[in-house]
Amino acid sequence: MEDKVVKSSDIQIKVGLNENNLPIGIKWSAADGGVENADAKAFMLSIWDPKDNNTMKIDLWTKEMSIEEMKQFFHQSLLTMADSFEKATGEHLICEDLRDYCFHFAEKMQILPEEK
Repeated sequence: MEDKVVKSSDIQIKVGLNENNLPIGIKWSAADGGVENADAKAFMLSIWDPKDNNTMKIDLWTKEMSIEEMKQFFHQSLLTMADSFEKATGEHLICEDLRDYCFHFAEKMQILPEEK
């Protein structure tokens, strides 16, 4: 039995560009999530194209995004990918390896929380 669409939901991303087409402002909205015109400094979007069997992606960030914020953004994104991959596939062991790498990444980037 094939699923049929019973509802649609939109997520909007608006990118303000300067005269050189560099991002200077990012706003996003997701009505179903209660988000409207929220500020962002960066986003990474990956979309699987089943026709070409390939990932289409967009990575953008504004000049206001600091290097420290970018380090944290990547660290948190990698952790989220491990969680998502485990949820989608049940591949617990490789996801634990990825989380171990995330710890290594955070250690190398000096973004681990200080111990109390």
